[in-house]
Amino acid sequence: MRADIRAETMAAPADIGAALAREILAGVRESEALGRNYVLGCPAGRTPLPVYQALAEQAGGAPLGRLHLIMMDEFVVRDGEAWRCVPVSAHNSCLGFARRHILAGLPGLPPANLHGPDPERPEAYEALIERLGGIDLFLLASGASDGHVAFNPPGSTLDQTTRVVRLAETTRQDNLSTFPAFRSLDEVPTHGVSIGLGTIVRHSRAAVMILHGAHKAAALARLRSAGGFDPQWPASVIYACRRPRLVIDAALTAAA
Repeated sequence: MRADIRAETMAAPADIGAALAREILAGVRESEALGRNYVLGCPAGRTPLPVYQALAEQAGGAPLGRLHLIMMDEFVVRDGEAWRCVPVSAHNSCLGFARRHILAGLPGLPPANLHGPDPERPEAYEALIERLGGIDLFLLASGASDGHVAFNPPGSTLDQTTRVVRLAETTRQDNLSTFPAFRSLDEVPTHGVSIGLGTIVRHSRAAVMILHGAHKAAALARLRSAGGFDPQWPASVIYACRRPRLVIDAALTAAA
């Protein structure tokens, strides 16, 4: 790994979650004392679940009124000439995931502080992030088969911002596991609205790439071999981020 990326190995996903939750809540308390927002960039899916579970366990009486969650993406479908997000009640809704797995465990977090991109006004998401003061910590996850981050497919560049994208077929395949209620690839939407890699690099003050489980061994190997940003492996955006870190678990270390 490049010298300025701090790689950490923890025993299990729960340990990763507990450590990052402590860090996030410390930042939340400090931001509250300073009268400023704490903004967390959040992916949906299995990888960050231990973080969200640990946040619920540790939050206690933490002041959460200034905590804002920036979700990375959402599936969209055609509505005439327009794109519309899938309903929040849909099993594959990323905003619905956040309500179930983050908001439900943090009753002190105002629901209005949960944000997602709008396919009809994607540029407004960039403006919102700027108004909130940028992103204090971006949690990142890598697609197992193609290194996608949010819905950014292979070939994405560092100048791209929030937009509607066509999902790579490999990304759609990965989502069969992420959202097991999909019965076949035909049910996975072909498009999504997604922050860009440029959004992450421009707006985040720190970023952590989380990888755990033996099934992510190939993704880790590809990330390590990149040695810098490679458009064909979007997860390598971590190399371009401020204060980048990589956190993995022992099962992945053993498989790598």
